Parts: sequence; C-alpha cells; structure tokens
Amino acid sequence: MNILAHGYLSARNDGLLIGNFIGDFIKGDPTHPRHKLTPDEVAGVRLHREIDTFTDAHPDVAAVRELLHPRCHKYAGVAVDVFFDHFLARNFDQLTGESLPDFTRYFYTALQRLSPRFPTPAARMLNALVRYDWVTGYQTTEGIDQSLKGISRRTAFPSGLDTAIADLVLYYDQIAEHFTHFWPELVAHVEQTRIQLSKA
Repeated sequence: MNILAHGYLSARNDGLLIGNFIGDFIKGDPTHPRHKLTPDEVAGVRLHREIDTFTDAHPDVAAVRELLHPRCHKYAGVAVDVFFDHFLARNFDQLTGESLPDFTRYFYTALQRLSPRFPTPAARMLNALVRYDWVTGYQTTEGIDQSLKGISRRTAFPSGLDTAIADLVLYYDQIAEHFTHFWPELVAHVEQTRIQLSKA
C-alpha cells in the first residue's frame, strides 16, 4: 500500500506513524542501534512490512498486478499501491468514518511534528508530500498521474509508470471492485497485527 493507507492504518499512534512512514527507508533489523528507533517506532516499521507482505500476497492485488503487468512489468505492484490509494482517498469518509480533509490536516501536522525522528530521505519525501499536497491529489486521476510520473522519474529502469494512468482509466471499475474486496480484509489483518505488536 501507499502513503495514505500506511498513514491511516497507524491509528493515530505517533510511534506507529513514524515507523510506518519511514518503513521503506529502514533496511534490515529495525532494532539495530544504527536506526536509533524507539520500541513503538520499531513496531511501526514491522507494521509497515506486514501491511506490504499481506498486500503483495492478496489475490485481489495479484489480479490487478496481472492487469497492469503488460505495461508496468516488475513495477506493476507500485502502480497497484498508488491506484489503491486513489480509491481510498475517493471513498475515505465511507471507508473510515472520517473526512479526508480532517485526516489530511492531522496527518501532515503529525508528520511535521515528528519529522526530527526521520532519516534524511524520509524528511525530503515529507517536504514534497506537504508542499504538493499529495494526499488531496490522490482523489483525482490527474493527481495519480502526477504521482506516477514522479515515481517513474526516480526508477532505475523504464517502468511504464509514466503512462500507467491509461490502465487505471481502462480498468477503473475492475480495479475499484478488487480494492473494495481487499480493503476490509487489510483493515482486519492490521488490527490483529497491532494487537500482536503491542504484546511483543
């Protein structure tokens, strides 16, 4: 999953939010002293990884990856993550009971307050996230297109992400249906994972 989903699934817990946001920048054992993470932040990194593992193995995600593979090849999973954030943003109040503007204000404010704990690459990403208001942009296909083009510029190999918006438009209803099946199962899994992490 992408930034919005990871942020929401942190359940407004500062440690989980930090770990979930910086998860892709933490390599190896998150408890290693070089990372300088608190126990709650370590739990957040582990939650981030569990979200990604569950997502990658889910049949609805696999079905969308297959749709996108002819264009995006090994980057199809990246496109799925961004597309699913689109459907989460579009239906945020219905799916979470909270308005997207209210959550976005909390999310940006909390991340900026916590940013002294971030590795430098994560801090740079946060600056762009807030400056260009990525979360609000996720509601529109134009915003998703901009996000995908930005990711495409940073990939080491041709990714197909720069034109992947065409597949979102082409398969919109199919992808939406897969997301609708997937989301409640992810939420339930994350709730159980948070309970397990709190006991660790």
